[in-house]
Amino acid sequence: MDFEIRTSDRPVPDGEREAALNSPGFGRTFTDHMVTVRWDEEHGWHDGRLEPYGPISLDPSASVFHYGQECFEGMKAYRQDGGGIALFRPWVNAARFNRSADRLAMPTIAEETFLQALELLVTQDAAWVPFGESESLYLRPLMIATQHELGFTLPSHSYLFVVFASPAAAYFGAGERLRPLTVWLSEEYTRAAPGGTGAAKVGGNYAAAFAAQRQAVAEGCDQVVWLDSTEHTWVEEMGGMNVFFVLREKGGSRPRIVTPPLTDTLLPGVTRDSLLRLAPELDLEVEERPISVPQWEELCASGRMTEAFACGTAAVIAPIGRIKGAGGKGWTIGDGGPGPVTRRLREELLGIQYGRLPDPRAWVHKVG
Repeated sequence: MDFEIRTSDRPVPDGEREAALNSPGFGRTFTDHMVTVRWDEEHGWHDGRLEPYGPISLDPSASVFHYGQECFEGMKAYRQDGGGIALFRPWVNAARFNRSADRLAMPTIAEETFLQALELLVTQDAAWVPFGESESLYLRPLMIATQHELGFTLPSHSYLFVVFASPAAAYFGAGERLRPLTVWLSEEYTRAAPGGTGAAKVGGNYAAAFAAQRQAVAEGCDQVVWLDSTEHTWVEEMGGMNVFFVLREKGGSRPRIVTPPLTDTLLPGVTRDSLLRLAPELDLEVEERPISVPQWEELCASGRMTEAFACGTAAVIAPIGRIKGAGGKGWTIGDGGPGPVTRRLREELLGIQYGRLPDPRAWVHKVG
């Protein structure tokens, strides 16, 4: 696609940008530009632009406000140690974006156009990519329904695709400051049910999670652990992250990492898939199987489960130290701190993303 380039004549001053890069936080400051592409039934995808970052004007009757037709992705651009900037497996995000769009009866976008939009924005706003350890430029592609009509029997006839970016630090700390999470077992609320939108990355999933997350924070926890919608006993995932368990069986020759198998109620994480592929090369066994809450507690009590961690683009890999639940339920995993398997997997993944380690699978996509 040909993109019209409209650069900002009032970019963020260098001093403000430097301040943002020195303390990026997460999702608080945004770069100078964004990319937009429009779709309608007559023209398909068209009117691609790189333009100054700013508000989007929508009619109050736009379908996204009333019927929730919206999907998005989360990914990062990394400042490589050897120079340059790179994306990590962006075509996997493009494919998942299209699966989400398809689930919500929205038009898919060519993976080449998706990647082109990312490259265009990252190249234009390259000065915003941080240099710090475990820091990156967080990228948010999204699509919203824009039709000006309140009819709800059919999907929208027009859409807007947008990509914007924000410098970001490690969400739960890094290095020696990597802190273990305390997590809350949500037995009152459910994230997703079979046949729903659990496997799609859509805003409604996150909106429906806020009540449980607020409950978790009130109980002194960092994140929610979602359980299955039928029995409320099988571990599925966490808020925005997949879950892994580290088991050391008696007589076993090497640790095993276990994660719940993918169903239509779990988001297929890019980080999750990457770890499943990396682990065997690090002499770790891999298994996808369900684990219930009672099994989780018993495995920790017996010492067979020594670590657990959550993973996702924003968090990378975050150790889980303690579990809490209603009625005073709770237990600690291992010694409550980041374990050696968690740290090793995190270092391996970050090493590839930042260009410090070899990339034999060609996961890193260099920009520019």
